[in-house]
Amino acid sequence: MATKNQMMRRAALLSAALATVLTGGAVPASGAEPAPPDSAAYRAAAPAPDDAPSDPAPGGGAPTSGEPGAPEEPREPEGPGGEPGDSRRLTDPAAPDAPADPGAPGTDAGDQPSLVRGDPREFGAQIFRGNAFDTCQAPSADTMRAWHGTSPFGAVGVYIGGRGRACPKQKHLSPDWVRTVDQQGWKLMPVYVGSQAPCVIAKNKRRFRMSDKDPYGQGKREGLDAVRQAEKLGMGRSSAVYLDMEAYRYKQQKCADTTLRFIQGWNSAVRAEGYVAGFYSSADSGVAHLEKARAAGARGLPSAMWFARWRTEPSLDGERNLNREAWQPHRRIHQHTGNVKRTYGGHTVHIDQNLVDAPVAVVG
Repeated sequence: MATKNQMMRRAALLSAALATVLTGGAVPASGAEPAPPDSAAYRAAAPAPDDAPSDPAPGGGAPTSGEPGAPEEPREPEGPGGEPGDSRRLTDPAAPDAPADPGAPGTDAGDQPSLVRGDPREFGAQIFRGNAFDTCQAPSADTMRAWHGTSPFGAVGVYIGGRGRACPKQKHLSPDWVRTVDQQGWKLMPVYVGSQAPCVIAKNKRRFRMSDKDPYGQGKREGLDAVRQAEKLGMGRSSAVYLDMEAYRYKQQKCADTTLRFIQGWNSAVRAEGYVAGFYSSADSGVAHLEKARAAGARGLPSAMWFARWRTEPSLDGERNLNREAWQPHRRIHQHTGNVKRTYGGHTVHIDQNLVDAPVAVVG
């Protein structure tokens, strides 16, 4: 067991490493949680890099492997913490939890950075590969029925909870809705919009900023709530739940440290309940932050990465702010088009569009 002095030296080393990679500057707020349909956010696209091409055509291209839209059945879970088939205590061995000590940076000095690799089906996850959409307000079951088979989508992102959720009053989202759309053939990607970074960019999210007093503990409490909301909707163990962290100025050191500790706590609580901890943010913000933290040796990182970079070709492997080998395989979602109106089967919905090869909810 390490001595107190050794632990302090390890913490100092990692803090220095993070400081080296997280310095000065601001980030664009490209990629954002969908706003309600009557919001001004739907009347103007999010900013994109100056050299980015225009929006791709609806549907966004084919997945990199497998039959488009075809879900994959979970493999028999095997790994540390439980017998085969017991997913409650099974966690992702590629993304071990950070130490419980809130003051610890989450790693031993000298550890090799984890690439967060390995097939998530090995610890009970179910994978969807294909095109998906997400929208602030879960559409009606009739709309979902009309879109199934007529649209290019096979999965949908739904906002299940969190104090920062833009559409807290869901008109349709319920256990019955989840069962119905699951029977229609849809796969679900649950999203939880909890506390936001202290340096969050969007003005409408600043009242949801996390505390810097105990961000790890706050993250754990909200992670447990995310699991409870998923359970209430009939999304069982081995389901993925994605934490939505809107764009923030991650190069501000104190803010980055606080936000990372919150994310680590959230991931720890979600994994402890047998769920898969995912993460959504702008590619130039939260995703860039976690990639730099990963490279610096941080632990307690998400098992799947959902990155928003709009007005660019759909690609799971081409994101410049992610190491090409990290979060692979079946651990990535690219949100490539945002705040657009699409009509299929006579039903119109405002959506964001995604290319998916990642864990989804397990229903039933």
